[in-house]
Amino acid sequence: MADDKRSSKQRVIIASNRIPLSIDKFDGKYRATPSSGGLVTALRGLSVANYLWLGWPGIEIGETEREEVDATLAKENTAAVYLSDKVAQNHYNGFSNEILWPILHYQSGVHMNFEAWTAYRQVNEVFADRIGEEAKDGDLIWVHDYHLLLLPSMLRERLKSQKKCCPIGFFLHTPFPVDDFWRGLPVQRDLLRGILGSDIIGFHTDEYMKNFIGACKILIGADVMEQSVQYDNHTVQLHKYFVGIDPQKFTEALKDQAVISRVQELESLYKGKTIIIGVDRLDYTKGLPEKFNGFQVFLDEHPEWAEEVVLIQIVIPSREDVARYKDLKEEVSRLAGQIIGKYVSFEELIALYSISDVCLISSHRDGLNLVASEYVACQEKRHGVLVLSEFTGAATFMKGGSLLINPSDARTISDMLHKAFTMGSEERKTNYEELRDLVNTHTRYITIPSGIMRK
Repeated sequence: MADDKRSSKQRVIIASNRIPLSIDKFDGKYRATPSSGGLVTALRGLSVANYLWLGWPGIEIGETEREEVDATLAKENTAAVYLSDKVAQNHYNGFSNEILWPILHYQSGVHMNFEAWTAYRQVNEVFADRIGEEAKDGDLIWVHDYHLLLLPSMLRERLKSQKKCCPIGFFLHTPFPVDDFWRGLPVQRDLLRGILGSDIIGFHTDEYMKNFIGACKILIGADVMEQSVQYDNHTVQLHKYFVGIDPQKFTEALKDQAVISRVQELESLYKGKTIIIGVDRLDYTKGLPEKFNGFQVFLDEHPEWAEEVVLIQIVIPSREDVARYKDLKEEVSRLAGQIIGKYVSFEELIALYSISDVCLISSHRDGLNLVASEYVACQEKRHGVLVLSEFTGAATFMKGGSLLINPSDARTISDMLHKAFTMGSEERKTNYEELRDLVNTHTRYITIPSGIMRK
């Protein structure tokens, strides 16, 4: 996606809900440390020297302290968009995660909260004002994800009034649902018009892109083609992008002595066992109860494996302030009995990936799912089997070397686990090599969409 011949002088402004740093106070001074997350992982190692990343710092900063925070962030090519705690929480939890997130992931029964919608609009306006002030003529602006769907259109208006020409790219890191789900949102037309302020919009799969095109045609009467939408005298190009990982990072980690030692410990601990690994955020879209139910059906149908197989499930806390996530945490804890660790280090994760015979991913819906690629990157020696939900974006690219499941069908999960455990070494190797070639070819990160460089 990147144009390596682009001018190194052109600055890129990245806009996302959160900056890639965590801000806290230590000995009376603010400090910034690297944070994690899917978007940060996807953009880490950005192959452009001249960039600025704008976003909310995660906490409310008083006006008298902002100069200090600005100076701290400037050292990391980062700048803050300041919000009050109330507005930030209504935007992030109230609208983005309690209303938008479930709709985007094909969940019904969402109730509109207009106070949260007001906060959502307000935050997008604040971002537009901040970027409009910061942007210089010719800068490339790259907006990310569902928290900022209104921003491209708001920003285009401001840039036009300031007589600045700045191409705008937008990337959606979640699915985009079929029309029946999207229409359940009272403000869906406003959101579509907001995204269409972009010059290029990126999606993970053709399915998400086609759903978006259909919504634009049906709901706002836009003129659509296979990979473009024309609305309000403006044409937007649409593209599909595969978000990769840096496989070398995992290869090098497997050579680290601490990881080697941990692998040896785990292999001794689970000697003679067949290991299934699961790594998921604590999110109702990840199909965790269905994963455990499918595993239970497998044990019921194949009792001879009861003493031979171990399921290691890593669950990462997520959005704990949202009521639906609290309910899920209780259900998962009941089904699993015990969740392994609240936090798992990168080295521990690498070791667990490498000693596992199967990786089980059971998401109901997933924009992509990088765990699939991470697992493959750690399986050069073992040739583990990837059992993958057909409803992940990753399945679009990785179905050839994976065993696909419908996460709602416990019997299918059971059957695919049995197939994975009994698969011959040659078939495992063939499947692994297909996945490895994909992961090694589509490397690293989302890179800057080359199409808007020519605008």
